Amino acid sequence: MPKGQRKYNGTQKVEIIKRIHRENLSFKGASREYGISDRTLRDWERIYWEEGEEALLLERRGRACAASGTQKGRKPKLDKQVEEDLIAENQRLRMEIDYLKKLNALVLEEERQNREHK
Repeated sequence: MPKGQRKYNGTQKVEIIKRIHRENLSFKGASREYGISDRTLRDWERIYWEEGEEALLLERRGRACAASGTQKGRKPKLDKQVEEDLIAENQRLRMEIDYLKKLNALVLEEERQNREHK
């Protein structure tokens, strides 16, 4: 490993990203403090937000998988159509949940009014 470079394990990466958020550190300041490029820190943050804390714990170095075209440790990307279908289903389910919440509130209100009139 060249001088000055250091390998950080997943737990250290997570702690660094959490500290940046908790203490509102700039990437430049954290970069100087930890001796990591701010580009690397931004990559870690992107992985943290997109894939979750567990994704930083995975070893990602190595070549892409020839069969799926994905990097080691990363989930394969979804087809565009599958992703659009999932987004549409998610929106439909949210609308259904909202509808059921409103329906439940109406039923509870009607029951309350019926109790008051008796």
